Amino acid sequence: MLKKFLECGKIQNTHGVKGMMRIGHLCDSVDVFCSLKEVFTEENGSYTAHKVLSAHEHGAVILLALEGITTVEEAQRLKGRMLYARREDLPLEEGSHFIADLIGLKVYDAVSGKLYGTLTDVMNRGASDVYEIKTASGEVLMPAVDEFVKEVDLEKGIFITPIEGMFSDEI
Repeated sequence: MLKKFLECGKIQNTHGVKGMMRIGHLCDSVDVFCSLKEVFTEENGSYTAHKVLSAHEHGAVILLALEGITTVEEAQRLKGRMLYARREDLPLEEGSHFIADLIGLKVYDAVSGKLYGTLTDVMNRGASDVYEIKTASGEVLMPAVDEFVKEVDLEKGIFITPIEGMFSDEI
């Protein structure tokens, strides 16, 4: 089942004395995060909405002001918390998938159907994303490019055509 809320940023610290916060964003771009009208915090499975008053890029972080957070002490209480956005508030290009939806999918050979393992992480290493696949004999890193990834089906799994030697024969 797809998650209703997706991680979009993390509160790293406070900024100034009027409740602004420094955010490390997890979106595809700063613009995506800054376009959000509302973000959520989570506690014990319950999500609380926070109206965004302002969000803008400031060096390597985003400065965020939320309605109701007007002092450094109030902002300090949120430090270290993850921020979430509604799935429908985050743009997704045709043929793309949210990382949260990919984690945990089984990874199969596109030709033989052989199970290689489970996708455990997606990292961005510059030119392309890199899939981390947990196999019976350890972790395998694979570029998430069309040459290797033939199909992603959120119900069936990820189907790949790896190069020889990418996965050990022990699997």
